[in-house]
Amino acid sequence: MPYIKPAYKGVYEKGIRSIREAFAGVGASDGELNYVLTSVALAWLNYHQPPHNYSLRSDVVKAFECAKLEFYERRVRPYEDEKIKENGDVY
Repeated sequence: MPYIKPAYKGVYEKGIRSIREAFAGVGASDGELNYVLTSVALAWLNYHQPPHNYSLRSDVVKAFECAKLEFYERRVRPYEDEKIKENGDVY
């Protein structure tokens, strides 16, 4: 879940701002997004000293899956609900 302590958020904000500016500079595609997400996951994995066991690797997959679900719930689902209101439901 992305709900970390406010003090910890501040630690990451400068890097996130740099990524946002880099996206704006290159007109980022989904490929660039994939690259950044993969690079962050690898940085997190490498922060933990090798050998990287299955549990640690699965923590990366778990974080991606939970981030995906949270993003869908908070950003995609409301958009889809609005489009249902505008265009009618399929069901």
